[in-house]
Amino acid sequence: MKSRLIIGFGIFFVLMVGMLGCTVATLPSRSISNNIPSKYSFNRDSSITETIVWKKYFVDTNLIKLIDEALINNQELNIMLREIEISRNEIMARRGEYQPFGFLAGSLGGDKSGHYTWNGVSEEDAKTRADKLPRYIGDQMLQATFSWELDPWKKLHNAKDAAVKRYMAANEGRNFLMTNLIAEIASSYYELMVLDNQLAIVQQNITTQKDALEMVKVQKDAARVNQLAVNRFMAQLLNTENLKFEIQQQITENENRINFLTARYPQEIKRNSSNLNTAQFLKISTGIPAQLLANRPDIRQAEQELEAAKLDVSVARANFYPNITLRAGIGLQAFNPIFLVNPKSIAFNFLGDLVQPLINKNAVKANYHNANERQIQAIHKYEQVVLNAYLEVMNQLIGNKNYTESFATKSKQVEISSNSIEISNSLFISARADYTEVLFTQREALEAKMELLETRKKLLNTEVNIYKALGGGWR
Repeated sequence: MKSRLIIGFGIFFVLMVGMLGCTVATLPSRSISNNIPSKYSFNRDSSITETIVWKKYFVDTNLIKLIDEALINNQELNIMLREIEISRNEIMARRGEYQPFGFLAGSLGGDKSGHYTWNGVSEEDAKTRADKLPRYIGDQMLQATFSWELDPWKKLHNAKDAAVKRYMAANEGRNFLMTNLIAEIASSYYELMVLDNQLAIVQQNITTQKDALEMVKVQKDAARVNQLAVNRFMAQLLNTENLKFEIQQQITENENRINFLTARYPQEIKRNSSNLNTAQFLKISTGIPAQLLANRPDIRQAEQELEAAKLDVSVARANFYPNITLRAGIGLQAFNPIFLVNPKSIAFNFLGDLVQPLINKNAVKANYHNANERQIQAIHKYEQVVLNAYLEVMNQLIGNKNYTESFATKSKQVEISSNSIEISNSLFISARADYTEVLFTQREALEAKMELLETRKKLLNTEVNIYKALGGGWR
């Protein structure tokens, strides 16, 4: 009984020593996810937002076909799918660590000891004995071995659970990538439509400016203006033609950007740019900010990574406790192969290992402290993602409201500027206006039309980004 108490006290002492010096960093006491506002301050809509389905949110059939193709062929998305499979395999590996291992081993070998060694003397003695022992060849063995590391501290199980959490985080990462991919294709598609309309406006302006140039040449022939007026109209025409080439280059690059995202070589992107001003989206309720925690895949990813970091701390803590491993083996062993089939050649063993780090545990301590620091990093990352998600929704919804009002104002400006072109031309012909007024009026009208399309593009982008900010239709 006394010896048992001594052994028990020794084990308890080892465990206590193992935990000495295990001070850890203090975890943040607050969580931004607990302080998220109950509603958006600028928006009275507190209804529950419905699940977004991207095929219903975007109604343009050409855009839907592009997104469908990208979700199948996009290389980055397919690379992510391989990462998910790697995470799945990691779960399999971790699960196998806390299950018994079995091996089948065999060996065949011979050895000859020197004459003036104890083994050599024994062999010579065996040869001279009357019973004539069988001839010694070596050591032949065929054995099955088993080992099983017990997991009383849940180290191996927690490592497996952490791998599961990272697998789930990888899935959420794929969902987030899908959301970004869909949004990027949609933004590029609508930008392409805007560029087409800008090109049409520039072409129209080139025609108008050519007419104005001819009008000025007639005025010069009639000695009503000088060559300076002709040169300025010509310079404006050349500047507008240069703008046309820039837009054509942007169209090419935008088409190839979409082709890259859909994993295909350069080809024309099918679209109907005349529908730019009538482009529509499914109207959805913004819901309440707390729903972002469930809908945003980047938040869900950060949450799973945080859970995995917590489990890593438990795994690192368990390294201070003893490792307990059971080992067993059974097989056949003989000094001559002909005796392997003899029942007397059966050999077996069974033992248990208990290993406890006692001296120079710096590596174990460092691993434990690092696991705690990574957990704190994961907490801050989670808070950062939640805050960013809320601000993104705020920015896009407010932007949608402002750009809608801006588009209405710009539309009125374009209407006035277009009328001013006709007025300035009439006044110039009747010598009641200077040619510079015609130039300025044409320039202002072109700028107003281009700015109107830029505002339309920003408005479309807010619609796309609202889809993305509210969680995206990755389901």
